[in-house]
Amino acid sequence: MSSALDYMRLAELKNGSISPPLNLAAVWGAALDEFERRRPDVRLINLETSITRSNNYLPKGINYRMSPENARCLAAAHIDCCVLANNHVLDWGRRGLIDTVATLKGMGIQSAGAARNTRQAVRPAIVDCKNRGRLVVYSLASITSGVPPDWEATADNAGVNLLPDLSKATAERLGAHIAQECRPDDIVITSIHWGANWGYEIPSEQCEFARALVDCAPVSIVHGHSSHHAKAIEVYRGRLILYGCGDFLNDYEGIGGREEFRGDLVVMYFADVDGLSKSLLALEMVPLNIRQLQLHVASAADTEWLVRRLDRECRHFGAQVRQRNGSMHLVVGAIRN
Repeated sequence: MSSALDYMRLAELKNGSISPPLNLAAVWGAALDEFERRRPDVRLINLETSITRSNNYLPKGINYRMSPENARCLAAAHIDCCVLANNHVLDWGRRGLIDTVATLKGMGIQSAGAARNTRQAVRPAIVDCKNRGRLVVYSLASITSGVPPDWEATADNAGVNLLPDLSKATAERLGAHIAQECRPDDIVITSIHWGANWGYEIPSEQCEFARALVDCAPVSIVHGHSSHHAKAIEVYRGRLILYGCGDFLNDYEGIGGREEFRGDLVVMYFADVDGLSKSLLALEMVPLNIRQLQLHVASAADTEWLVRRLDRECRHFGAQVRQRNGSMHLVVGAIRN
């Protein structure tokens, strides 16, 4: 592919004509209604692309970028924070990464996980939730998601906040660092890009890492991503672990393969965290469907499919997924399979 127009044509072949021009909010579709209905304190995404005009692409096969003008679609959805520690943020070189951070900053959007040097890359994003305290977001990446080791930020070079491994010792060191930096009233999210794109299996090292992090740090949510479809969810010691949130917006529509995972079905996660205990109060998930490069309310049949699939996976972690009023709810119990 040499042009985004080619992706649009593939989508049209599958689901019908798309009529340009589209405004900057168009891709979010039904998600904007959900944001308006729930009015979350913070809107957090993993931004898996560069925002740049750099032509210094790395020969890695797939290189993502968007223009600074089109990046205003993020502001159209009032995104508060983008985590950047992933395997595409340097697709267009270090210049592309620096452009990305600068563009987000210019729109008033916080970022974490990738920057000009190590000191900036490890620094969390801090979002003021007005009278509810601060949300502190740490962003990290694992080479298990395909991040090249030489993308790691150094004292002199831009790069990502790269984990050396997913060992318990690394989790404990990270946890000690978080515990030392954060205030007692902070809500902390650790966002990690890890694992393969497809498949429901959760590697034991991810489970052990996430649980060790909760054991030794005031982390309320482990926000895992890299998988192109939603994966299992665990509540460990009252803290939410999302092992794989799946894609939310992409341009894969009309591209064949992996249909059994239903990558066209995506999930909005609305987590309610207690400000005192820092534990999860509730998790509501809204199923949506990518169609004509826009998010739509999922059909009853698609919602039922997603509920069954996520319920099956979550039962391995003592949780269930139930449908209510068109959305999905996590129910924590003592179920083990």
